[in-house]
Amino acid sequence: MPNLTVCLAPARRIRIDPDPGPLPGPARRPQVPAVKILRHRLEFATAEPIQILDITDPVRAWVAQSGIQDGLLTLISAHTTARVNVNEREKQLQRDMITFLKRLVPRDGDYLHNLAPIDGRDNAHSHLLGLFMNTAETIPVAAGALMLGEWQSIFFIELDGPRPRRGLDLQLLGTD
Repeated sequence: MPNLTVCLAPARRIRIDPDPGPLPGPARRPQVPAVKILRHRLEFATAEPIQILDITDPVRAWVAQSGIQDGLLTLISAHTTARVNVNEREKQLQRDMITFLKRLVPRDGDYLHNLAPIDGRDNAHSHLLGLFMNTAETIPVAAGALMLGEWQSIFFIELDGPRPRRGLDLQLLGTD
């Protein structure tokens, strides 16, 4: 069993005086850099029923050209049958991931959603797979670069392909 250490520090009271107004002379309040909010959308087509697309390079390129030095990048899938994930890029592992997903929720299961699908697609399995995956990921940005580990990549995961048009929204909050 792992050791767990809990630190209980006493709470401190903080007294806030009314704002005395601007300080005299050169001792004015320091300028706080403005936080910028930038948005971008990646769009692509998918070709397989379940497909893992590495989108790390276009995401890195957009962050690099943004001028943001420190902040947070959030990526969010605009689809109920596609997700975003950070994981290792390795060909055999990606094949294992697809095999795992197909076994976890088989396409030919007896799903009520498939009896009268809204969009004509028998895709209950795709929605059910989505229950186990992230709709969004947030990645810190430092010194103008994504803070990803050596083996980490960003993936768009198609669960209901092929689709001619899919999108992933990016929002970057940060300072220059």
